[in-house]
Amino acid sequence: MISALLAVLVGASWAAPAPLRWGGDSAGGPPFVSQDPGDPSKTVGFEVDLADILAAELGTKAVFVQNQWDSLIPGLKRGDYDSVINGLEITEDRKEEVDFSDPYFLTYEALTVRKDNYDISALADLKGRRAGTLKGALAERLLAKEKGITVVGYDNQTTLYDDLARGRIDAVLLDHPAAVYNGADPALKTLPGQFGRLAYGVAVRKGDKRLPAINAALARIIKSGKLREVCERWAIWNSIMDAAFKDNRSGVHAQPVELENYLRARGVHFGWRARLDRYAGYIPLLAKGAVTTMELSLISMAFAIALGLALALMRLYGPWPVKAIATVYVEVIRGSPLLIQLFFIFYGLPALGIKLDPFTAAVLGLSLNYGAYEAEVYRAAIQSVPHAQMEAALALNMTRWQALRYVIVPQAVRVALPPTTNDFIALLKDSSLVSVITMVELARVYSQLAAATYDYMGIGILTALMYVLIGLPFVRLSRWAEARLAVEKRTRPDAAPAAEEVA
Repeated sequence: MISALLAVLVGASWAAPAPLRWGGDSAGGPPFVSQDPGDPSKTVGFEVDLADILAAELGTKAVFVQNQWDSLIPGLKRGDYDSVINGLEITEDRKEEVDFSDPYFLTYEALTVRKDNYDISALADLKGRRAGTLKGALAERLLAKEKGITVVGYDNQTTLYDDLARGRIDAVLLDHPAAVYNGADPALKTLPGQFGRLAYGVAVRKGDKRLPAINAALARIIKSGKLREVCERWAIWNSIMDAAFKDNRSGVHAQPVELENYLRARGVHFGWRARLDRYAGYIPLLAKGAVTTMELSLISMAFAIALGLALALMRLYGPWPVKAIATVYVEVIRGSPLLIQLFFIFYGLPALGIKLDPFTAAVLGLSLNYGAYEAEVYRAAIQSVPHAQMEAALALNMTRWQALRYVIVPQAVRVALPPTTNDFIALLKDSSLVSVITMVELARVYSQLAAATYDYMGIGILTALMYVLIGLPFVRLSRWAEARLAVEKRTRPDAAPAAEEVA
């Protein structure tokens, strides 16, 4: 009987559907996916609510996976998650890359300008002006079709509207839900009128057999009125959806409580004590990101130093084929951007059957990149050691390898230490680029918090202090090591003072 019960339990566990792993960018801002301003450890948004309802309809649970917005489709194709639910517009070119569900949201582009601007009422009025939008969005294509408009692409909708308020751009064309929340700035106004039509869909990999189940679940959500309830709570239900999705509910529609909460949180002006308490609440999240940054930087720099030293020795003492390989590697890596290298490692290598997890890919990218720079540092340091040192070591019957190991390289390390420390600080800051491959480190946590709270100054200062605190101990350790290695400057406590000191 016990064995039969175990068999039933095991069978039930195997029959349980896999979690709905969906990708999104919480730095995008409300109402899509963002950190909760009241509790930044939580992710909120109408698409977060939709993912939870959709997962419940599928008999499973939703698991959110963070990725940068313009990397969502590459991450999906790579297999980092099974779907994308983050304002992804259904377009013909995207259909060639992924499959889309039936639309779960229909909307239009809205034009937002500064409140004191009365010259702009249509896209044609933007001729000779600067208009901003998100990179890769349908709005970017609409603006590009209009001649004479300088289109400025952004990675984040929050900074997009902030730049409009500060006068850096003249208008913003973006999806209506973004305008509802970001256009609430007292310095801005969203103009009447609808520009273009767009539909959001759940993106899955080509040939995903779960797509019919997702479409069926979406149909049930729409028919039951759950979708409308979510959209109304976030104040983004519109006339287009009213016509396309029939509301079968009875009773009063949902109140826009999420928009009210957002406006309340954004309009609160904190005193200095309350602001300090608020920043104290951010420290655990920033500290978690700082730990990831520190681990990533330390491991990457250790590999970079080892690789750099090996490349330097190959260029100086290897046979000509080895010298040529090392030289080509150094020049190619130094001549190409780190961001491109990270994209190639994380998104390109899977096409060759090599799939690395985000942390490993980040370490590999940073190590290979900074290894090229360390190679030049160590090459210069080795060449700074007088040639007579090598000759003396060989005269003492040392092999070339022994001379390098015991005589040349130890002296070169002392010379290379200051620039190596400088490179470590640079790598520490460059680690922020790994956010493009789904890594959530210190800089990414900052962008998420800033997008949710609109506090770029205070959180920015706090994040900068975190970077300083991470790097400062290593700078002090480097100076201590320099002093210990500077043997020619040491004097014994009982040594006689130098003649110039006596004078």
